[in-house]
Amino acid sequence: MITTRIPSVRNYFPYEPTADQADLFGRLDGFLKDQLPGRKVFLLRGYAGTGKTTVVSALVKWLDKMGRKYVLMAPTGRAAKVMSQYAGVPASTIHKRIYRKSGGSDSMAFTRQPNRAGETLFIVDEASMISNEKSFGESALLDDLLGYVFEKTTNRLLLIGDTAQLPPVGQSLSPALDAGVLASSYRCRVEDAELRQVMRQAESSGILMNATQLREELRHAQDATPGSADATPRINFVTKGYPDLYKMGGDKLEDGLRWAYRHYGHENTTIICRSNKNANQYNQLIRRTLFDAEDEIEAGDYLMVVRNNYTWLPAESEAGFLANGDFVEVTKIVRRIEEFDCRFADARIRLVDYPDEPELEVRLLLDTLHTESPAFPADRSKALYNAVSADYEHLPTKKEKSAALRADPYLNALQVKFAYALTCHKAQGGQWPAVFVDHGFLKEDMINAEFTRWLYTAVTRASDKLFLLNFNAKLVDCEAE
Repeated sequence: MITTRIPSVRNYFPYEPTADQADLFGRLDGFLKDQLPGRKVFLLRGYAGTGKTTVVSALVKWLDKMGRKYVLMAPTGRAAKVMSQYAGVPASTIHKRIYRKSGGSDSMAFTRQPNRAGETLFIVDEASMISNEKSFGESALLDDLLGYVFEKTTNRLLLIGDTAQLPPVGQSLSPALDAGVLASSYRCRVEDAELRQVMRQAESSGILMNATQLREELRHAQDATPGSADATPRINFVTKGYPDLYKMGGDKLEDGLRWAYRHYGHENTTIICRSNKNANQYNQLIRRTLFDAEDEIEAGDYLMVVRNNYTWLPAESEAGFLANGDFVEVTKIVRRIEEFDCRFADARIRLVDYPDEPELEVRLLLDTLHTESPAFPADRSKALYNAVSADYEHLPTKKEKSAALRADPYLNALQVKFAYALTCHKAQGGQWPAVFVDHGFLKEDMINAEFTRWLYTAVTRASDKLFLLNFNAKLVDCEAE
């Protein structure tokens, strides 16, 4: 029985709390003091600028002071890196924490590993990205996360996210931020709090002011009768008076990028656009005009992994595997290969978000650089598999052939795209000091809740400077009627 008075998490918060934050601290204190076993989840939903990260930083200080055990996780390497920076302690990807390789060394199968931690608070950021549809292993990531955490019913789970951001690909909502889904589908007892008030410290930010307007328009559109005038968001970016916000035409892009690269570096600058086709065009433009690239791929090129790969990185490494969404930089092209109607390159790379990892040599699939699909198309993957498989027809047993295919360097080539420009889903979970946003082709009937959610997610990737690139004139600095 605990008889000593436990201080509030609020005591470790560096500012005077907003009303929303004060309510949150009361709910969070009760959640943390509840020692009875059970599948207990706290949902912390909050919009950009409302203080989610500052709250989590205060919570980590409280947990350390109280001697409580905790684990920090996020869906991607970039999101885990951001979380580590604001929390002041290491965070890992969910996959690294909860999965392990099963079978032999040549196996590509992963299973959920046992959770030996008890009486531990698991804190997961960017929960809007977590899907409850099967995509990794034999079950959905949300299923495996909850199964892992509540293997010990003395554990607790804190899910943090922004309901105004894009949901997982192919889904209409973010199930990990939906109390009803967690209660009905996963038998969880859910406590929740929502932060809506922008902190006073953020009020001078044009990025956050405009993000706030976007999410208010999104909320109004969602609450409106479908087909009514109110169901169409009224988007109006205000740039006047805000030095962190710029509108620019495409003719100024080269100058703008040169300025951003000079001030922040290319790793801290990105373009966010609507499609892989647009991203490909921007990536080629940047390589050609800003970096004077002559070859298809060169040392210094900045890439994103677009399909999980379990071959090249040791399972015991910090990252565990090369995940979809990881950023890498080419440090050397060793050789180029044309085989099986595809182009490859053996290259040395460094993992941008894991600076302590040594460089490693991998085989890259170059064809993926130019596809308009998110990764290598299924029909071409099948053709490559069939062509490689024919090389192993001489092996006497099915088992030997299967093992050879699993270890084949062509089939395991790393699928990558250039990463100077990204789609919004690829950028989600990360932040960059300088972000250029291009909404692409836009007709009036395309300005709906879905577009507003896309725009909000893109805008909130910027932490310092936001450039509105080729924006429709009706969306920027329009005087109120």
